[in-house]
Amino acid sequence: MLKKRCFIYFKKKNEKIDLIAIDIDGTLVNSKKEITPAVKKAVLDAKNQGKQIVICTGRPLSGAQRYLDELGLNNQDNQYVVSFNGAVVESTSGQVIFKQGLRYEDYVDLEAIARKLNLHFHSVSLDRIYTSNRDLGHYTIYNSRVVKLEVSYRTPEEMKQIPIIKCMYIDDPDYLDSKITSPLFEQMKDRVVFSKTEPFYFEATAAGVDKGTGLKRLCDYLKVKPENVMALGDQANDMPMLKYAGLGVAMGNAVDYTKKHADEITADCDHDGVAVAINKIL
Repeated sequence: MLKKRCFIYFKKKNEKIDLIAIDIDGTLVNSKKEITPAVKKAVLDAKNQGKQIVICTGRPLSGAQRYLDELGLNNQDNQYVVSFNGAVVESTSGQVIFKQGLRYEDYVDLEAIARKLNLHFHSVSLDRIYTSNRDLGHYTIYNSRVVKLEVSYRTPEEMKQIPIIKCMYIDDPDYLDSKITSPLFEQMKDRVVFSKTEPFYFEATAAGVDKGTGLKRLCDYLKVKPENVMALGDQANDMPMLKYAGLGVAMGNAVDYTKKHADEITADCDHDGVAVAINKIL
């Protein structure tokens, strides 16, 4: 068991955080999927002090808009989101700065793995979820509601003309965990990046794509140095952006893997962990 350490951070001389990258689920929002008053105040205080607030999420932009609206960041050319686990970098007004999807050949092989292992599976474009299984899993329906994208049925052959950003294996956590150790996934690791984003999600994006590379692309675009970046997250897919940032902060509810790679650990998402961390650097 990883020993939990308290969040204590002393800013060094000449050190300044200019950009704060925040995951959504289990980080920005609590277990009820709400931004607490304390977290909202801390984020707005940071924004009002001139710090760039960037939502970094596995969701598409549509799935983040509820929270962007609440924070006054939505539909703006100078506010940004790293979405789809780093596969897309865009303004909150929808202007795409970077996009890298999966090749059709990768999709075909990923979908075949789902069939062989009897896992629910769907793929996601910028504006829709696609499944080749007419028997929709309840996690696919849940994901559709969360990210505000409709679900369409398409055969693998029909997917050839559809730009795919990511693919997702979605199933009951214990069952999913028992399957993702299959050698079939290991054979794909030179072609795609796999990441566990929720206990019931196992996602695949293009090789070289993760939240860390997505955040780096945005920081290069904005001319922000990594040492001037703070990143907060809880799941394994957040680890790359925590490593990229000069100050990587794991939530108290983070998985051990992410905590091990963090510089600091804050309170959990039900105890205003994001606010605790941000207030330390204001």
